[in-house]
Amino acid sequence: MHILVTGGAGFIGSHVVRHFLTKYPSSTITNLDCLTYAGNLANLRDVEHLPNYRFVKGDITDGDFLMQLFEKERFDGVIHLAAESHVDRSIANPTAFVVTNVLGTVNLLNAAKASWQSNSEGKRFYHISTDEVYGSLGEEGMFTEETPYAPHSPYSASKASSDHFVRAWHDTFGLPVVISNCSNNYGSFQFPEKLIPLFINNIIQKKPLPVYGKGENIRDWLWVVDHAEAIDLIYHQGKTGETYNIGGHNEWSNIDLIRLLCRIMDNKLGRTSGESEKLITFVTDRAGHDLRYAIDSSKLQRELGWVPSITFEKGVERTVEWYLSHDEWLSNVTSGSYQHYYDEMYGVR
Repeated sequence: MHILVTGGAGFIGSHVVRHFLTKYPSSTITNLDCLTYAGNLANLRDVEHLPNYRFVKGDITDGDFLMQLFEKERFDGVIHLAAESHVDRSIANPTAFVVTNVLGTVNLLNAAKASWQSNSEGKRFYHISTDEVYGSLGEEGMFTEETPYAPHSPYSASKASSDHFVRAWHDTFGLPVVISNCSNNYGSFQFPEKLIPLFINNIIQKKPLPVYGKGENIRDWLWVVDHAEAIDLIYHQGKTGETYNIGGHNEWSNIDLIRLLCRIMDNKLGRTSGESEKLITFVTDRAGHDLRYAIDSSKLQRELGWVPSITFEKGVERTVEWYLSHDEWLSNVTSGSYQHYYDEMYGVR
C-alpha cells in the first residue's frame, strides 16, 4: 500500500511515520509537510534512509498541488495530521487556523475524492482530531463519541469544522473516512511551546514556569507512542464512517502535573528536592480556557482492543530522560537552527 501522512514532520506525525515505516516495510509511506515552525525533518533522522520512505514538501492549502500529487502517486490511504494546533497562536491569529485546518482539510478531501472516484475499495481517509472540539467538562463525566460539539477556542472551532467536513464527504460522496479525537499528547520530539517540553526546557535553564490561573485546569494525557499504535489499529481495523475517541486515562490538573515534573527533573538533574518548584509563577489565565477534558475510549478498547501501555508517571519520566539525552535536538529547536535541516538534507542552497 501507499499511504500519505500529512504533517509527518511534526510531533505526532513523526511518530506515526516511524511506526508505519518500521511495522509495514512493504508499504510506502509518503510524508507531506510544508515545514512550518512545528515541522522538523530531524524528527525522522533515524528512519529517513529507509527505502519505503518518501518526503514531499508541500502545503495542503494549495488545492491544485494536492490534485496533481494524488494523480501522480495514486495513494491508497491518507492519515491526515497536518494542522495548526497551538491554542495561544489561534487566539493571536484565528484566520491561519481556518485556512490550514478547514480549507486544507477540504482540499485533501477533494483530492482523495477525485483520485478514488472510480474505485474506492480498500481506500481510507483517516482524519486525526482533538478532544477540544467537545468543549469543557465539569467535575464529573467524560467525552464520548456522542458528546455534542461545543468548541471554545479558534483552534478547537477550526478542528470541529474540519471534522464536520470529513463526515459530510462521507455522507454526500461516499468517501471512506474514519475520525479519531484524542486527548493531550506528550512524549519525545514535541515542539517546546507545549506544556511538558516547555517546562522541561525552562527547568533546565532555571527560567520561570508560567502557570495559567491557579493551575486547576485538568487534562487527560496520552503518550504519543500509544497514540501511534491506536492510529494503526483504527486505520486498519476501524469501521468506515465511525469516530473513535483515544484517551490516556490520565487526568491531571496542570499544577499537579507541573509539580510531578519538577520532582522528576530535580531527581534527574541532581538538584535539591523542591528547587524547581520555586520557578512556578502564576500568570493571567488564557482567554476561553476550558476547565477539564476527559476521554472515554471504551469504544476503542471494546472494538479494537486498544489500551494505554504505560502510566503517566512512567511516561513522563521516560519523556524527561529523552529530552535530557537529546540536548542537541532541544537546542536546535529552541535556537531555530533545525529549520535548516531540510536544506542540508536536500542540498538546497
